[in-house]
Parts: sequence; structure tokens; C-alpha cells
Amino acid sequence: MVEEKMGGCWSQTKDQFDNLEKHTQWGIDFVEKYTKFVKERSEIELNYARQIRNLSKKYQPKKKEEDENKYTWCRAFHSTLNELNDYAGQHEVIAENMTSQIIAELSRYTQELKTERKTHFHDGRKAQQQVEASWKQLEACKRKFERDCKEADRAQQYFEKLDADINVTKADVEKARQQAQMRHQMASDSKSEYSSYLQKFNQEQNEHYYTIIPSIFQKIQVMEEKRIDRVGDSLKTFAEVDRQILPIIGKCLDGITQAAESIESKTDSSQVIESYKSGFEPPGDVEFEDYGQAMKRTVSETSLTNSRSDIKSERSSKSKSKTLWPFIKKNKLSLNAHVRNLIEGSNPEDFSNLPPEQRRKKLQAKIDDINKDIQKEMDQRDALTKMKEVYVKNPQMGDPTSVDPRLAEIAQNIEKLQAEAQKFEGWLAEVEGRMPVKSDLQRRTSALYETQNSTPPTNNNCAQDRESSPDGSYTDEQSSEVQTKAQPEPPEFDEFDDADEEILSTIGTCKALYPFEGHNEGTISVTEGELLYVIEEDKGDGWTRVRRNEEEEGYVPTSYVEVFLDSNAKELFSWRRVYLSEDS
Repeated sequence: MVEEKMGGCWSQTKDQFDNLEKHTQWGIDFVEKYTKFVKERSEIELNYARQIRNLSKKYQPKKKEEDENKYTWCRAFHSTLNELNDYAGQHEVIAENMTSQIIAELSRYTQELKTERKTHFHDGRKAQQQVEASWKQLEACKRKFERDCKEADRAQQYFEKLDADINVTKADVEKARQQAQMRHQMASDSKSEYSSYLQKFNQEQNEHYYTIIPSIFQKIQVMEEKRIDRVGDSLKTFAEVDRQILPIIGKCLDGITQAAESIESKTDSSQVIESYKSGFEPPGDVEFEDYGQAMKRTVSETSLTNSRSDIKSERSSKSKSKTLWPFIKKNKLSLNAHVRNLIEGSNPEDFSNLPPEQRRKKLQAKIDDINKDIQKEMDQRDALTKMKEVYVKNPQMGDPTSVDPRLAEIAQNIEKLQAEAQKFEGWLAEVEGRMPVKSDLQRRTSALYETQNSTPPTNNNCAQDRESSPDGSYTDEQSSEVQTKAQPEPPEFDEFDDADEEILSTIGTCKALYPFEGHNEGTISVTEGELLYVIEEDKGDGWTRVRRNEEEEGYVPTSYVEVFLDSNAKELFSWRRVYLSEDS
């Protein structure tokens, strides 16, 4: 009847104490297993976040790659890396929330659950032991009652036997009768004791199975239901932890999408033009070279020397147009090699290793940086000046003279920065004044063409001069004189813009002190110890124009060569001539 009232209470399983003990232990083991599962998931999130951060850091631009930020596609990729870094941070948040909200809570709850379960089952075992002890005592009373009853029966039988025997004395009969009565009395007492213990045991047993055990099982049931609810709550938290960071992850993904949409191909294409625009003007039209005129000439019309000089002039003019313009196949300079040279090569303070347009941009950027530094120093000077005025008006606030050393230091800094700015402005003015203009280039090209066509043929004195030399050979000094007489002084062109110039006469020689890789436009590569002709001195920009042979000429850094001009060049000319003959 009581069980029907309790309905779904675990008291209905009061005879399954051991099975319930195993079931509750399995529930605790499940909580521990789930805690371990969440812990491993948290470690996975941390490792994933760490790998994402390392990936983002690996592809972050280095200092030498900072120029990439001027392209929209590079900025979009950098924004993607930053958003990915934030994305990794959200996975770290998942790990932290799982650790604090699930792992820590379940670990603490598991310990409490184990303690509570131990207490409940200890009480159950204690109640069960009490019932078992009462049962044993009842059994002892029962056996004693049974034994006393048997003893009383034997004593009664013995008394009746003696009472029927006429040969037994009356005293023996009386003694047997008293013994039988005593045994009956002991049996009666054992019966009373057994009845009492039986009633007590039944009460204890009823209390055990209907009160104590149901109460203990009820507590265990509540404990188990709380455990199940806690597992359910943990599963919800497991999902909520992920759901909470979804909006932020969505923002990260939106940021990546916006970065992708900000890419502008036209802008990047224009930026490439601005970045690599050299400032050089393309050469003029290549004139028709009529080699048939040389075939129609006779030996009497001109000297051998003049003919060789004309052919040399024509070849040199042709080779110069091939050598100095960077897009001819023979001297083609790839954009990648040019950029690599700018990055890895030497970087003079005046950026003289760069083309005019790039040099102008670098100088302008340097001037802007210096002006910013000057403005900072002036702001500090103004602030210290105001502070000094306050100290003068209110001496109790500070000593005015304490500011003077700092003001003097700032004044020196401003003076140095201004001097440096003037230096760079001078270089900038030089570059801007020497950059070619298309109309000027066409005018110079036209003038050159007219000069070449109007140049009178050289006389026959060249051959006479050659014959009058002591050894009968034609010296370079005489050749240079002839060329100087035959050709007018060329106008001063911009660096590297020599595609249509007249051939310059040699003014000396030079010896390469160091190897130089001429990757830039208009430069020439030289090896250490190589001898070259000098055709144009250093104009203050750090470059000397040299010629190797009739087809190769260009600029080399002045600091890389030792120059011999005028009279000092004769001996080296002869030495080079011998060197070339041996090499051939």
C-alpha cells in the first residue's frame, strides 16, 4: 500500500540496493567521461587558435615588404590576416569559456556528487546491517526457545517415568518434578523473549523497508536526477559557448569580405605606373643607315683613316641606340631584376642609384619626413618656452634656467634637421632640373640629326699623321684629336637619355677597382681590374660614363673606378691595345 502511494519512487527497488549502487557509480563515471571530452575539445580549440595565429603571423608583411601596403590587393590580404587573428581569438574564447563554465563546474560537482553518494550508501548499508543484526538476534532467541522447549519435554517425560515407577523413592520423584517445572518455566521465558524479539524485529524490518530505505533511496534518486539535469545543462552550455562567438566570427568573415571587395584593379595598375615610372623618355626614330654609300666611294675620294672613322662612327651610333635603351632585346632589363637591385643593392644617401622619377619620389619622401621631425622639435620648443614663461612669472613652480639646456639641445636638433633638409632639397632640385622633357628631347634629336648630316668629311691629314708616327701605327691620341675636330661638342643631356647622341670622344681611361653588376638602365657591368675608356667625367652625381668597345658603353659608379685623364691615358691605351690583341 505504501509502495503504491510512492509511485515512481526508487523505494520500489528496495531489494536492488547493490544494483542501484552500481548504477549511480556508472552515472558519476559518465560525468567524468563527459568532463574529459569537453577538456579535449577545449585543447583542440586552443591548438587550432594557436595554429591560426602562427599562420597569420607567418604571412604578416616583413619590414622590407612594407611597400606592399600601397596595393589594394596586398592591403586586403593583410586585412584578411588581421581578421583571421581575431578569428583565432574567438576560438580561444571558446576554450576559456568551456574551461570555466563546464570543466571547472563539472569537476567541482563530481567531487560533491561522490561525497553525497558515499554518505547515502553508507546510511543504507548501516540500516541494512541493523536489520541483519536484529535478524541474527531473533534467530538466536528462536533457537534458545526451541532448545528450552525440548529440554522441558525431556524433563517432563523423565518426571512421569519416575512417578510411575514404584521402586523410586518419593524424594527422587519430587526432585524430577521440580526439575520438570523449572524446565517448563525456562521454556516459557524463552517463548516470551522470542515473541518479544520477533515483534521488535518485525517493527524494525517494516521501518527499514518502508521508512529508512525509501528515504535513503529517495535522496539517491534526487541526487541522480540532479546529476542528469546537470549533464543536460552542460550540453546546453556546450552549444551556447559556440553560439555566443558566432556573431563575432561573422563580423570577422564580413571584414574579410569587405577587404576583398575593396580591391581595385585599376588603382593597383596605376600604382604600378607610379612606383616604377623612371622618368626616362623613349628614344627618337632610328635613322636609315645607307651602307651603300661607303661601297661607291673610291680610295682617292677619302683616306682609309676617314673611312674607318666614318664606319666606326656609324657603328658606335647604332650600338649606342642598342645599348642605352633598356627594352632592346640585347640589353633588356626585367622589372623583377630592377626591383631586386633596388632592394638588395647599395642605397646611397642621395638615392643616386635610382632612376630620376624614383629618385625624385624618394628625395621628396625624405624631405617630408625631415620636415615632420622639424615640426615635432618646434612643438617641443614652443611647449618648453611656455613652461619657462610660467616659471618666470611663478618662480615657486620651478626654476626657469632648468629648461635652458633642453631648449639649446632642441635648437641644435632643429639646425641639424634644417641643414639636412636643405641638402636633400638641393638634390631634389638637381633631379627636377635634369629630368628630361619630351619637347626638349625631340628638339635635341632634330639638332643631332642636322649636325650629323651637315658634318663635313674629314681631310686626308689623318693618313699623313698616321704615317708620320714613329712606329707607323695609328695612336689613340691622334684618333681622339680627329674625332674632336670632326664632331661638334654635344649638348649636355640627362643621364641615361643618350639613345640618339653623337659618339663622344674618349677623354681618358679608367681601371675598375671593384666588380659592378650593371642591372639599372644605362649602366654597364665591369669586372675588377678591367680597363675601360672614359667618355664623360663625373658631373657630381657619382657616375662616370665609360666605353668598353664600339658596341658597349654605359655608366659606372665613380667610386668603383680609378680614372686616368689626358696625358696619363696614353700608356694605358697602348697596354689595353696589347691586351685586346692577345685576347683575340
